[in-house]
Amino acid sequence: MMSMTFEVSDSVTLLFDFWNVHGPAGMVLSVFVVFLLTVFYEVLKVWRVWLGSRSELSQAQSPYAASPSCRSDNISVLDSIPSETSLTSINPAAPSPRNRWLLHAIQTVLQILQVTLGYMLMLCVMSYNTWIFLGVIVGSGLGYFISFPLLHRK
Repeated sequence: MMSMTFEVSDSVTLLFDFWNVHGPAGMVLSVFVVFLLTVFYEVLKVWRVWLGSRSELSQAQSPYAASPSCRSDNISVLDSIPSETSLTSINPAAPSPRNRWLLHAIQTVLQILQVTLGYMLMLCVMSYNTWIFLGVIVGSGLGYFISFPLLHRK
């Protein structure tokens, strides 16, 4: 029966039977792999949120905007009539329905990857090995530190 308390050991089986760690070198390599997977998980999470915010921004912007001559504070009646230049698209890169579906498909694949990776990392932590746990915690912190500033980039 498996121990249900954290232990400091250099032997553990992670996720699959073939990932059986025995010795300090294998533990260092396994912690490094888990660390990189956790950093990738955090980057993936922020990337998916960034893609979602970009798609919401492009959908929220109106493709047509009135020019300054269409403002209601002008007195002239002719100035209040929308002209051809005032109805031109200011956002030529507005996503088409096909592009929206493609973006949605990409976000779906990223969600599946994120959930799968998250459960795999949870199972790594459930090995109750202190070194693996620390690899996940430090990887999560570093991944968030690296990827969060990317969220505010346009």
